[in-house]
Amino acid sequence: MATVTFNRGDEVEVCSKQEGFLGSYYEGTVLKQLGPNSYALQYKNLVEEDDESRPLVEVVPSEEIRPTPPRIRFGGGFGLHNEVDVFANDGWWVGRITERKGSAYYVYFASTREEIVYHGSLLRIHLDWVNGKWVSSKTPAFLA
Repeated sequence: MATVTFNRGDEVEVCSKQEGFLGSYYEGTVLKQLGPNSYALQYKNLVEEDDESRPLVEVVPSEEIRPTPPRIRFGGGFGLHNEVDVFANDGWWVGRITERKGSAYYVYFASTREEIVYHGSLLRIHLDWVNGKWVSSKTPAFLA
């Protein structure tokens, strides 16, 4: 597996391993590397519990961090059964499109067994970070 080293100021995403948050990614900025296996980072959309005016700062294991995925635009929108990320509750949640009505997409989340409707502007194609490359579930090709 390819190892990525992040620097201060790098924009990243944290893949939550906590129960109830599996399948979600949260945006953040690297503050510093704390050793070979962890980083201090500041979240973009999460705040401190005791002071909601301050962004949440946490120490995160390196295996839970990935670069921010590239933005990919599709002229015709997303298709039925595309795996997507939906921006909701301050993070990106992995789901699958089950239906489309105009600009509204019905997305099924296997982790919660829920189907929820979202505007297309809240969706992005889901990408996995595999061996230092982005892999799309829409196309099996690697993305640079």
